[in-house]
Amino acid sequence: MSWIALKMLMGDRAKFLGIVMGLTFAALLIMQQGSIFCGLMRRTAGQVIDITGADLWVMDPNVRFVDDVKPMIENNLYRVRGVDGVLWAVPLYKGQARAKLNSYDRDGQKQEVIEQVILIGLDDSSMVGAPPPSRILAGSRQALRRPDAIIIDKNRLPKLFPNQAKEIYENYDWFVGKELEMNDHRAIIVGVCEATRTFQSNPVVYTTYSRAKLFAPQERKILSYVLAKTEPGRKPEEVAEQIRRQTGLGALTSEQFIWKTMGYYFKYTGIPINFGITAALGFLVGTAIAGQTFYNFTLENLKQFGALKAMGATNFRIVKMILLQATVVGLLGYGIGVGLGAVFGMVNEGTELAFYPYWPILPITAVAVVLICILASLVSVRRVIVLEPAVVFRG
Repeated sequence: MSWIALKMLMGDRAKFLGIVMGLTFAALLIMQQGSIFCGLMRRTAGQVIDITGADLWVMDPNVRFVDDVKPMIENNLYRVRGVDGVLWAVPLYKGQARAKLNSYDRDGQKQEVIEQVILIGLDDSSMVGAPPPSRILAGSRQALRRPDAIIIDKNRLPKLFPNQAKEIYENYDWFVGKELEMNDHRAIIVGVCEATRTFQSNPVVYTTYSRAKLFAPQERKILSYVLAKTEPGRKPEEVAEQIRRQTGLGALTSEQFIWKTMGYYFKYTGIPINFGITAALGFLVGTAIAGQTFYNFTLENLKQFGALKAMGATNFRIVKMILLQATVVGLLGYGIGVGLGAVFGMVNEGTELAFYPYWPILPITAVAVVLICILASLVSVRRVIVLEPAVVFRG
């Protein structure tokens, strides 16, 4: 019976391909939109993801996400260091600065470029949070100890150097030694790194904590975060709770801070609604196409189903045949759709498109395709169950 069901399914290739394409479109759209959504959410916490080596982020208790910086007095750094279970703690500056530099267009005319940058100030001695060597594309992070030194993110170089030939952006050594001006202080690029793209479009600039005080606009409070490492054998969650009780500050593990940041954007922006509507439309369109085509396929094969019932096939066996047909087209549609989604992500890797195929997207897409197949099958099953075998002998 299974072989007969498959022969019936693939007998009309046009309708068979129509069902598969409907499910492929639904699976592709759900996976694509889900991956773009996850990519955008991941970018909101990109700087937390990039800063490694520390277990805990200590901050003002009113901070809601990583860009919601509420500066603290520097005395809080020593209070954190005094908490039991903290191995070490270092300062981190995160803020906005204005970079100015002179650029030249292709005609040789001088042009002043002014851009807002995201300034990251790292601990002068330990350099905790600096880009790892594997992500340094030119220069070195050791050079960050030189006077006026900065390391800049490669993704936004075209904003700071807009009139250069395209080939220059692939030769990162060309930028080493170039000078910028921030807060009336000279800054020299000593390295180019690859940082996780942020939700904002501003360049990311790394420097030392003491130098960040000069590059940033003057404020009474300058300490943005404290990065802390827990002692061996201590759970970061327990030490974070100890910091909160003893100092009154906010303390989160890196993973908790990532989820808190993404949760803020999830709750207070329209991103989830927009992507949810698109994914829902993909589900509805896939259901409509697959259901209608599958129903027409069943109508055209009513006499064949009637003949099987006349030969003694039960309704249960007929239903199993229809479910087998739905399973085959479902697997094909899911596999092709997910495959096309993966190819789409690979083609756009490294571009402005945020695409992150977080693993739960695959089972969610599979569940959606299964639901589409079930809905499409139910319409057909009802028509076959009430079918009289005598339909074979009519006309």
